[in-house]
Amino acid sequence: MSERSFQGFERPDGSVGTRNHLLILSITGLTGPAARRIGRSIPGARVFAMPFGSGLIGEDFEVHRRSLIGLGRNPNVGAVLLIGGHPPQVAEFAAAISETGKPVVALTLDECGHDTLTLTDRGIRAAAGLARDLSRQRRRTAPLSALFVAGECGRSDPSSGLVSNPLVGGVVDAVVDGGGRAVIGETMEWFGTVHLLQARAVNESVASDLADAVRRREDAAIAAGIDLLGDNPGPTNIEAGLSTLEEKALGTIAKGGSRPIQGVIGVAQSPPGPGLWFMDAPAYAPESVTGMVAAGAQLVLFTTGAGNSFVNSIAPTIKISANPDTLARLDSQIDFDGGDVFLGRRDLSDVVPELMDLAMEVASGTLTYGEVLDEGEEVVSRMGPAL
Repeated sequence: MSERSFQGFERPDGSVGTRNHLLILSITGLTGPAARRIGRSIPGARVFAMPFGSGLIGEDFEVHRRSLIGLGRNPNVGAVLLIGGHPPQVAEFAAAISETGKPVVALTLDECGHDTLTLTDRGIRAAAGLARDLSRQRRRTAPLSALFVAGECGRSDPSSGLVSNPLVGGVVDAVVDGGGRAVIGETMEWFGTVHLLQARAVNESVASDLADAVRRREDAAIAAGIDLLGDNPGPTNIEAGLSTLEEKALGTIAKGGSRPIQGVIGVAQSPPGPGLWFMDAPAYAPESVTGMVAAGAQLVLFTTGAGNSFVNSIAPTIKISANPDTLARLDSQIDFDGGDVFLGRRDLSDVVPELMDLAMEVASGTLTYGEVLDEGEEVVSRMGPAL
């Protein structure tokens, strides 16, 4: 599988995009409405408007900064229109994104006389120029080593842990073996499996980081008075047949395949090298996936048991299920059918190459159902108070 390749968009920094998006990025709540107006005028543009801005402190400030810059730097973004209401911050973010060599146009409310209609007009004109320039770019052959995949699961059931997640794990192994990068998150859903993960850690430091990450989440839940036994698995998981968090976790970590774990990274933190990485991040899918895409993932493999419609707006998200009822009910949402494995008609090892084939097709431009239906969204965590 290491000889596999895909057709992607080469970036000046050497990365390769599976898509060529124009991202309209508003980094403050003041300019969100203008960003959405601009986006409606530019077909195909992706819009992310952060509702928060001034007053963020501590971890919130760091996570928001990394996430916003990371989304702009993602290889799937070919150009960025950056708007905001705080000129120094806009300048800082624009400089950080511009380091990739991609075009960045920055506009602020201040330079528009604090007139949001002027900002909208200038933004539409700038975005139109960026979009036209992007249309001149063409896909070229890229090696598997240029791919960074993220694994996620949502509304899991027994079919997830038995089939869908191991299928993703097989693709993750192939990408890692080919010199690429892979990441899974959902820290709270490593609970009860840390000893298994530690056995795959590349060194004692990584093993300690895995345990510490779970312990911090567990301590936070206890401090908040949350009984994890009643919170995770959730009602949908329980109704579908999952009984404990440990049982759910065994399925969750199957998405990580079998290769050595290189390290634990924070939300929206780019892995410093190839291989498999674990992201210490919230388990809620919209936040988890956004964090991994802000870290640079160009493709998401998202499994579901009962059904979960969330997809990312920047990275194409392949929805995978092995639940026969879900496959029949959500035939216009699920991209990959693993039902024959669940029903015992086919072996898991025979189906992994087929999921890998689909991943390469999507990386090369084939649309997912989520893209066709425009389901994409970005969600950045907010943990504490603002000044």
